[in-house]
Amino acid sequence: MGTTQPIRNKDELTAFRMYYKDLLPNSRNYCLIVMGLNTALRISDLLRLKWDNVYNFKHHEFRTHFLINEQKTGKNNYITLNYNATDALRAYFNERHPTEHEFIFTKATCRRQPINRVQAYRIVRTAAEETVQDEHISCHSLRKTFGYHAWKNGTPPALLMDVYNHSSYKVTQHYLGIEQDERDEIYMNLEL
Repeated sequence: MGTTQPIRNKDELTAFRMYYKDLLPNSRNYCLIVMGLNTALRISDLLRLKWDNVYNFKHHEFRTHFLINEQKTGKNNYITLNYNATDALRAYFNERHPTEHEFIFTKATCRRQPINRVQAYRIVRTAAEETVQDEHISCHSLRKTFGYHAWKNGTPPALLMDVYNHSSYKVTQHYLGIEQDERDEIYMNLEL
């Protein structure tokens, strides 16, 4: 398997998620990983987010949902911010004290510019190299991990197809590696 993979092992996933919180503290990098894992957004869409997408400056509170126009598909996607995403955003927000039109994931040297995809990849790879046994982890693994664990927790693939804005069930099925995992499970659960 030479393609990007989700992080399947829950212990590795926890270690990966917590790497920039516990082992190498960096609230921006931690927030990037948590947001990627909990929103299923592509890295290009994550990097375009601004604070006013996720925080209501007028009411001084984090939004529960936000609308984004996906860069790749041009489709709108309504994203829910769960507790983990909001908690990571809050910690980062309180450290940064940003203005509403700032990008969330900015360069350390310039708060007016977001980090680029290469830097995001480095952030993800550093955490993965220290915590995950699979070498095929990249920024896209965040998105795939969301779907994989949602599927394992009983979310129907057709609903994930809608979350991902995929054009067909087959695309989602292949994307999550469902066919192979289901086949593997048959072999592992049947010992004759």
